[in-house]
Amino acid sequence: MITIPLDSNAATPMYLQIYEHIKQNIINGILSNGTKLPSTRNLASHLFVSRNTVELGYEQLLSEGYIESRQRSGYYVCFQKQMSDVIPPAPSSKEKKAAIPDTRTDLKETDVSYRFSPFDVDISHFPFRTWNQLSKNSLYDAPELFLSGDHQGDPAFRKAIADYLYHSRGVNCQPEQIIIGAGVDYLLLLLSRIFPSHATIAMENPAYVRAEKILSGQGFSIRPIPLDEHGMSVDRLNDSDADIAYVTPSHQYPLGIVMPIQRRMELLKWARQKEARFIIEDDHDSEFRYKGKPIPSLQGYDTCQKVIYIGTFSKAIAPAIRISYMVLPDSLYERYQKNCNYFSCSVSRVDQAILTAFLTQGYFERHVNRMRKIYKAKHDCMLSALKKWGYHYKIEGENAGLHLVLHFHTSASEQELIDTALANGIQVFGLSPHCLVPISRHPKEEPKTLLLGYANLSESEIEEGIRQLFQCYKKAGY
Repeated sequence: MITIPLDSNAATPMYLQIYEHIKQNIINGILSNGTKLPSTRNLASHLFVSRNTVELGYEQLLSEGYIESRQRSGYYVCFQKQMSDVIPPAPSSKEKKAAIPDTRTDLKETDVSYRFSPFDVDISHFPFRTWNQLSKNSLYDAPELFLSGDHQGDPAFRKAIADYLYHSRGVNCQPEQIIIGAGVDYLLLLLSRIFPSHATIAMENPAYVRAEKILSGQGFSIRPIPLDEHGMSVDRLNDSDADIAYVTPSHQYPLGIVMPIQRRMELLKWARQKEARFIIEDDHDSEFRYKGKPIPSLQGYDTCQKVIYIGTFSKAIAPAIRISYMVLPDSLYERYQKNCNYFSCSVSRVDQAILTAFLTQGYFERHVNRMRKIYKAKHDCMLSALKKWGYHYKIEGENAGLHLVLHFHTSASEQELIDTALANGIQVFGLSPHCLVPISRHPKEEPKTLLLGYANLSESEIEEGIRQLFQCYKKAGY
């Protein structure tokens, strides 16, 4: 019989405590594949809880693929070890998460109790069982997947993406315009072979700095353009000599600004003024919006073939998937065929087939809908926890994405806010590393802004982490 230390006074419901305990035992190998679990009746009797409580915990494990139900036999562990190699189990809050290394300090795992990373996602709710079954089906049904495929990506996969983009994001495209790549970084490298070598690229400031490093590393001149409350300033864009504008209109990264329709029209007007002008629309996390209707893509408003649309499955599924896509306007597609048709697709055909089935059979939509609810609960939990300390800061970007932006009203510098938190076992992330150029050149006016991610923390961890964060700031006199 499984012994589970339940706490009836805890904020976490007991069915979730049962679920978490069994899940961790499965991930850690204590309960191995094929192990039979106690019946719901026996476990309920052993734990002195209702049978319904145990059933809810088992249903959660069942839906995520950690266990399976065998008719007239019971519940068995079915965690696939090979799947954990593709998508690792979510680390606990006590572990150092190494997705984004800290460039200043060599942190030990025990140093960080709460990591408010804007880069992490929650993969503990990934449908492992479904993905594993689709993987098996793909290999059994299509042995030709081991042969070379189309250099743009398999046609069936591109068709599935085109259908998804049309219905969910209002993107107008044909499968022939879609290029598949292993991450946005790879797609930007392809674009660098399509754009003229003398092109100048305008980027939001602050921005997705990795994109700037890739594009500048390919020899392009970069023009940082400041943001106002509506996103990239078109007046400042007009004053620059840029040929291409790189924007994140549906949810600006990292400040979370949603570009209104009027500004989008101004951007499109700017692009139409010269034949060689284009807009790169990076739609990195549009699936997660918590207020109002989803914002249609900028590409959907484009009637003159001026927008290059880039998307990814990294946020919606998991970073380890490493599958992204871009939609090229017709004129740029012709250049792609001329300059890049000798590049092979960098995504495995097996992975393409699995994700094709995941999309076309409705699993992706259900997963996104489920994660949107989970993230909204965490988002609301963080806002609620922050309300107790609201006089210290201003919140931005609270209606979408996986992090909040906090502008602090304090004499402390951004680095002092980060260091003080870290000294108390809390890792937070500043805005400054995302600035292409300093937002303010006066030392006293340097931004004191933190990006607080919540995706890979539980609600109880969010509440306790925020409480400890502001207690240490209060103690430091901030």
